[in-house]
Amino acid sequence: QVTDPSPDPEHTLLTYLRDKLFLCGTKLGCAEGGCGACTVMLSRMDRNANKVRHLAINACLTPVCAMHGCAVTTVEGIGSTRTKLHPVQERLAKAHGSQCGFCTPGIVMSMYTLLRNSPKPSVRALDTSLQGNLCRCTGYRPIMEGYITFTKEFACGMGNQCCRATGRDCAENAHLSEGEKLFQRSQFQPLDPSQEPIFPPELQLSCKYDCQKLVFRSDRVTWFRPTSLEKLLQLKVTYPEAKLVGGNTEVGVETKFKNFLYPHLIHTWQVRELYEITDSGRCIYFGAGVSLTAIDSVLRKMIGDLPETETRIFLCVVKMLHSFAGTQIRNVACLGGNIMTGSPISDMNPILCAMSALIDVASYANGKIQKRSVPMGEGFYTGYRKNVIQPQEVLLGIHVRKTTPDEHMVAFKQARRRDDDVAIVNSAVYVRFQENSSVVEKIAMAFGGMGATVMLAPRTCAMMVGQEWKPALVEQVVACLNAEIPLSMTAPGGMIGFRRTLTVSLFFKSFLYICRKLCKTGILPTDTVPPEEWSGASRFHTQILKSSQLFERVCCKQPSCDPIGRPRVHASAFKQATGEAIFTDDIPRMDGELYMGMVVSQKANAKITEINAGAALALEGVHDFFCHRDLTTHQNSYGFLSQDKPVFAVDEVKYVGQIVGVVVADNKMLAQRAARLVKIGYEELGPVIVTIEEAIEQGSFFPDFPQVLSKGNAEEALAKADQTSEGSSRTGAQEHFYLETQAVLAIPRDVDELEIFSSTQHPGAIQEQVSRVTSLPSNKIVCRAKRLGGGFGGKEAHAQFVAVPAAFVAHRMRRPVRCMLDRDEDFEITGKRHSFLGKYKVGFTKEGKIIACDVELYSNGGYTEELSPMIMHRAMHHFENCYHIPNVRVRGWVCKTNLPSNTAFRAFGGPQGMFTGEHMIRDVARHVCRDVVDIMRLNFYKPGDTTHYNQEIEAFTIERCLNECIEQSHYNEKKEEVDRHNRKNRWRKRGLSVVPVKYGICYKVPFLNQGGALIHVYADGFVLLAHGGVEMGQGLNTKMIQCAARALGICPELIHTSDMSTDKVPNASATAGSLGSDINGMAVLDACNKLNERLAPVKAALPNGTWQDWADKAYLDRISLSATGFHATPGIGYDPETNPNARTYSYFTNGVGITMVEVDCLTGDHQVLSTDIVMDVGSSLNPAIDIGQIEGAFMQGYGLFTMEEIIYNPVGMCMSKGPTFYKIPAFTDIPAEFNVSLLTGAPNPRVVYSSKAVGEPPLFIGSSAFFAIKEAIAAAREENGFNGHYPLRAPATAARIRMACQDKFTNLV
Repeated sequence: QVTDPSPDPEHTLLTYLRDKLFLCGTKLGCAEGGCGACTVMLSRMDRNANKVRHLAINACLTPVCAMHGCAVTTVEGIGSTRTKLHPVQERLAKAHGSQCGFCTPGIVMSMYTLLRNSPKPSVRALDTSLQGNLCRCTGYRPIMEGYITFTKEFACGMGNQCCRATGRDCAENAHLSEGEKLFQRSQFQPLDPSQEPIFPPELQLSCKYDCQKLVFRSDRVTWFRPTSLEKLLQLKVTYPEAKLVGGNTEVGVETKFKNFLYPHLIHTWQVRELYEITDSGRCIYFGAGVSLTAIDSVLRKMIGDLPETETRIFLCVVKMLHSFAGTQIRNVACLGGNIMTGSPISDMNPILCAMSALIDVASYANGKIQKRSVPMGEGFYTGYRKNVIQPQEVLLGIHVRKTTPDEHMVAFKQARRRDDDVAIVNSAVYVRFQENSSVVEKIAMAFGGMGATVMLAPRTCAMMVGQEWKPALVEQVVACLNAEIPLSMTAPGGMIGFRRTLTVSLFFKSFLYICRKLCKTGILPTDTVPPEEWSGASRFHTQILKSSQLFERVCCKQPSCDPIGRPRVHASAFKQATGEAIFTDDIPRMDGELYMGMVVSQKANAKITEINAGAALALEGVHDFFCHRDLTTHQNSYGFLSQDKPVFAVDEVKYVGQIVGVVVADNKMLAQRAARLVKIGYEELGPVIVTIEEAIEQGSFFPDFPQVLSKGNAEEALAKADQTSEGSSRTGAQEHFYLETQAVLAIPRDVDELEIFSSTQHPGAIQEQVSRVTSLPSNKIVCRAKRLGGGFGGKEAHAQFVAVPAAFVAHRMRRPVRCMLDRDEDFEITGKRHSFLGKYKVGFTKEGKIIACDVELYSNGGYTEELSPMIMHRAMHHFENCYHIPNVRVRGWVCKTNLPSNTAFRAFGGPQGMFTGEHMIRDVARHVCRDVVDIMRLNFYKPGDTTHYNQEIEAFTIERCLNECIEQSHYNEKKEEVDRHNRKNRWRKRGLSVVPVKYGICYKVPFLNQGGALIHVYADGFVLLAHGGVEMGQGLNTKMIQCAARALGICPELIHTSDMSTDKVPNASATAGSLGSDINGMAVLDACNKLNERLAPVKAALPNGTWQDWADKAYLDRISLSATGFHATPGIGYDPETNPNARTYSYFTNGVGITMVEVDCLTGDHQVLSTDIVMDVGSSLNPAIDIGQIEGAFMQGYGLFTMEEIIYNPVGMCMSKGPTFYKIPAFTDIPAEFNVSLLTGAPNPRVVYSSKAVGEPPLFIGSSAFFAIKEAIAAAREENGFNGHYPLRAPATAARIRMACQDKFTNLV
């Protein structure tokens, strides 16, 4: 029991859990309820039903004051590695569903809550429960496969003897032996609901906490919790501008991100009238505070119990609720909040307006409660987020009526992502026909996303009355809608043509949907609509996941304690699943600790005229402000490889989000509040360059560009080619979206030492830069990185943005300093993946053999060079992908723009370059009228060929990968299936695409290709292993333990890795480039070999001894049991003049992916139906980790090429900060069938135990979804009489897909 007499009304439950109760398993991922990392279980007693309700909620939005009388369960409360794991925790870990682990506690708690409500849930319930959770690492498949074992569909009539429970073979998995599965379901402990913690009896038996009227106050906000409607209304009379808080899902976002201050908050949970649900016979009445989850549950029961003709509105509502936010939001958000917020992109308000729902409102006047009813519809919303309800009135409830046989209703929504996303445009169409006819008697249409309010179309509806519901009506409606809802070209939100097209497209979908209903009842003849048109009425549904994972089985003679090649669980998986794994911001708070708030520029390309921190420093608890004036010029410059960035902006700011200074205060909330009070004056200097095209127009490039790489004579060969083709490719920026944002804790040690805990991929660089800014020598600075909650390259160079200022402040103030960026801060301050523009001219024979190409590549580097030259270097070296081109000229320019310096991101420019090559190969196939796979085979590198950077291709497995992938995916059968489907469906088209990948493994700069290790063997035989790599979810520590276990001949359970620390392994390179296992694994082997040499005499003297005996004997004999290891990659560093016999890349990792998609041509939505991947990773060190890396990389690449879109406005401000407007793939976006195979019999002699790098190469296979979408669009265009060859830039968002599918609707806007 937690008792606090004065909680702060501005504090969230998450803040309270972490800062007051020190329960840090619950994570901060976004602070807006969009990622699920903060999920906990809220349990409340429902007095009306006499039942305990368990709800998964977002602790980041839930006010701590709302928790009075509630039970909260966090991940720490359900299981522990020190006691016993809960089955939910165990199955996720054993199924390899935890990589970085930052999202894991939230996913665990979502699943745990589902099981508390339903011990045998359906797969649909499982899918729904995870809608509000995101994972950036795993690709979701292993999480789903671990948790699907809880579902009733997974159970069978054999009960405990089921093969899935025992691990014995059945028809489904008879071809797989125990050693060929990634995890054994037979090892899962059973779920026993009787063993769950009980709900606190005090809360269950007594209602005293429910009846208490509460008032909590802070210096800025007062929190009221009335216990009756009368008291609530009286408060509204006193404080008419007070905000009513139910789930806080809107107010919480407004106060956090819009910095709104609401001095008076009224919590409604104990006002009984707001939570009533009644059935009047004609309507279902929902109190305004009833949660969306409860509404969904009631209406679903009604749909099951009542005739279909009565529940058409109910069905419309539940379908829309399914895609309304995530489960955690729906569990507490209410319909009343939706109505009163009045968002123009609300999912529910168009439905309520179209059905003209009746709502009840109340006020307090003349000593009594006054009530009135108001219809929603035309005139209800009077402006942006304004309606006819008066400030002193309170919305009581909403009447949702049943339908008659002549009434129909349908609603559609199009968003960036199907689940947990705000609408771009949504629609609701209500129609009542004359009895037993198709003649419209009454109709109402409402659209969201088309204006400042929900837009109705009264003139169009009036035109439709009296007309028959037949295809001829569509053209009239489309013309009227375009005129009535025009949408200005300057309307907020952009995508004007797409949104205008969606209004008519969604109406047409609604028309077809209702037509189908009328045809089924016999009112319309079945041939009213041609058969191929019916597909336009349907919507995508999540399919039950099918998958397989195939890998090389270890030799039967391999000792059981030898872990190499075995699918071992991630070394930290169990701690991550229980919330016990410590991330940077989980380190306990210290006495005297300060928090650092960032003061950033709100202008790009401007002169700083003033920096005034007076108002900030006047706040109690604010200690100091630091800016460039506190540093020398030397100290204030830093960077990666070159010191080209200031720690704090001097005189000018180059981009929105550039750090101008920092405020240090007692806590995070105060520091951020103070940072906003620092006044910065600006004088705009000139044009702001944002895009590549603007940079080209302005000639804004970094010095020493273009870089040129050539082979043969491209110009001459192009002139002699049988045919040539010119084209371009375009990729957008991509946000890293690591679940753990940039974080640091800097601690002064002694008078001249610093210890820094940083969420960095490169502790050595942090050490170096902190040395520069503090003038301390590096031997007095220790930087540690225990684990990262994802990195993907974004924490290689940009961790310095927070670590360096924090270290400087800690050193200056002699106090610990902490900082963890909020998600919106991280978006604004840090760089992204480089956007690229590729232009090409390719020459080829009439058979399709490429003989020459001339390529131009442009990247958006941001305001400093940083890593951009190296990224361009890789793009130029990878543009040809797997194809041998004898004559090449490729030129690269890095554009200088007013954006944050773009930086490393998984695959480091390779995908952007290869994207151009894949466009070229498809152009060639189109020109010579041959299948693209045939053209690929014709142009593949063969052993003995040389690349355009003069590296000879040796063992090259791409043909094997392709052949196995074609067989595994049933490619030829799918091609026929796609053709059949496309002939039969006008508005749904499928596409199928093959994408190979050749990815070079090596750092461009030779000195970075080195690794170090330190191994201590203690006298009791236990081993402590340190290496130069950082664990960030990729399983590096696990693999290093496996390597050491084999090398030393001991069980891996004897080995432990701590953190990566600069006082253990000095001068370590960044953990990046997929090289972590390669260079550090070889260093580990080197250290183990030294230890084995020292122990050899001991083993000879004790031939029957154990490892523990040998360690003890060596200690007694005074033999050193500590060894360092080192590895420098040999034979690399190619330079045509100084090192012509070396390689550019140590070796290549190869793979092939085949993806089939289906596109909704009316909305631009799409679904990935299947993906098959065959990857050559050499002899896998750990198949489970490698397959997880392949799946995660694929999903990240899928996001890059189809979904994730960074939007900057013309003055350089990022408009997509956080999960609300920047969408990464979610659980329901994984391919419905997802198969991954590791190529067998392909050892790589150049790396530790014949393995290959795997983290980055598979990412480009995600583009197979893009090219499959492109094929589907081409099919739609050709059917409409348009050219199937057309430009499509990545990401292939719904807007781009829809507008590319040209048809009669797009031509009207």
